[in-house]
Amino acid sequence: MRNTYKKLSIFCGILVFISLSSCKKLLEQVPKNSTYLQVFWKNANDARYAIAGNYSLLRAAANSYNDRYYMYGEAVAKNYFTIQYNGDGLEGIQGGDYTFQYNLQNLGNYTNYYKAIAMSNTVIKNVSKMTDDQLSTEDNPTAFRNNILGQALFLRALSYFMMVRVWGDVPIVTEAYDDVINAPQLPRSPKADVMKLIEDDCHKAAGLLTWSYANVGDAKVTANTGAVYALLAHLYLWRATMLDVSSPTVPVANLTDVASADTTINALMSRGGYALVDTSKYKSIFVGRTSESIFEFNMSENTLEGSNGSIGINFLNQSYINQGTTNPRDFVVPAYLNEHYGDGSTDIRFKNNFALVGTTQPMCIKYNNIIYRNLAQQLDPYLSNNMIIFRFSDFVLLKAEIALYRGDKATAITIINNWRMRNDKNPSLIDDSWTLADVFYEYGIERGKEFYLEGEIFYDLLRTREYQNHVDWLQDTRFQAEGYYWPLDPALFQQNPSLKQTKYWLGKV
Repeated sequence: MRNTYKKLSIFCGILVFISLSSCKKLLEQVPKNSTYLQVFWKNANDARYAIAGNYSLLRAAANSYNDRYYMYGEAVAKNYFTIQYNGDGLEGIQGGDYTFQYNLQNLGNYTNYYKAIAMSNTVIKNVSKMTDDQLSTEDNPTAFRNNILGQALFLRALSYFMMVRVWGDVPIVTEAYDDVINAPQLPRSPKADVMKLIEDDCHKAAGLLTWSYANVGDAKVTANTGAVYALLAHLYLWRATMLDVSSPTVPVANLTDVASADTTINALMSRGGYALVDTSKYKSIFVGRTSESIFEFNMSENTLEGSNGSIGINFLNQSYINQGTTNPRDFVVPAYLNEHYGDGSTDIRFKNNFALVGTTQPMCIKYNNIIYRNLAQQLDPYLSNNMIIFRFSDFVLLKAEIALYRGDKATAITIINNWRMRNDKNPSLIDDSWTLADVFYEYGIERGKEFYLEGEIFYDLLRTREYQNHVDWLQDTRFQAEGYYWPLDPALFQQNPSLKQTKYWLGKV
């Protein structure tokens, strides 16, 4: 994989040239002219460079505009961390106002995701047609072809999953258009259809990929069957409670989807070979590629792909970064620490993830693996922490959520208590005297501790309806009106008259 990364810059240069020369269409399809097609898709390395470009495009989409993955999945929850004013109005989203100009033009625009989807479609179309002779450098051309196709399907599914949780209805594009100028401009498809596409892509990908990796360098940062199952399980649980939001206080789950999630997670646990990291090595999880990792975006300085402006750096002061700021833009809300940990916590996550805990602006130090590119002078700092998308802990805890949807309070209590005993010398345990609603609350608290600053908390709160205990701007009436979805950037409508604004934001944007 390292060799692929070194050569990826050439391929990305082609992508940049092509995208800049294209007409500004809504979905920003990446056109492939006849000259391009004549020189590409001729051998296995072409396929490798293309799928590497696919990963790069989706990673760029998730990290663009102040790390949008964390803005959507966490910053909007407000009571977890605070974004200080820096001239762009980004802090406005923490009060549920998504209409600031910067936020509309950037976070309200899904173009970058469609660039990744266009690349997936292009890979699927062209690699499917590559012959065994073209792939003759590979020991098993069929297995190689299947692996590339499976990864492209996974990346398309993951792109749509990221979008369906943010916008709900989005256009479905599954064709690769060689001529972007004549590509159709499509309306938004119902979110149920988008979720069905994600499910179908996952099933196809699972049939093409394997649980293992042919190249150890690809482990964790490229898709295998485990990554597909992780995505599929999350899809089932999201669909189980978010297609019907008529009940704003108690989730009425679709038990068929709940059962599918359970089956998928059971297979992931039994066949994936994943294992929890010993708590003594807790910080290694967020550097990346541990036994717990299922899928993550490579952002390692080992391949010069670290970040000098990521969400993690925005929390760190000069104690962690040479010549760093005394007042980072982001800080932890003290009330979050009090609610989730209390005073003098012995929880391993509290001790490893936070600093300045007794101040008005605590820091999150979950991501603080700083590497200086100018090592001699300790200058040019880059964060070398991979971007975690799926890890094993997530699915251990999701088993408690599945039990709660089924009314199996005892199983949920056991899972939550076991998790607390694993992470805390003096855990606060719950018992059968607690109501189902109380256990739901404690489950939300536990996920809020475990997945802080991993881009998941807001979605957890929506799915379980625990938003009512943590997100004060999201009232029940707004939830029922699906006011947690984002508006679309009005600029998108200039090029596509088939689009309609997100329902809640009609007349507000």
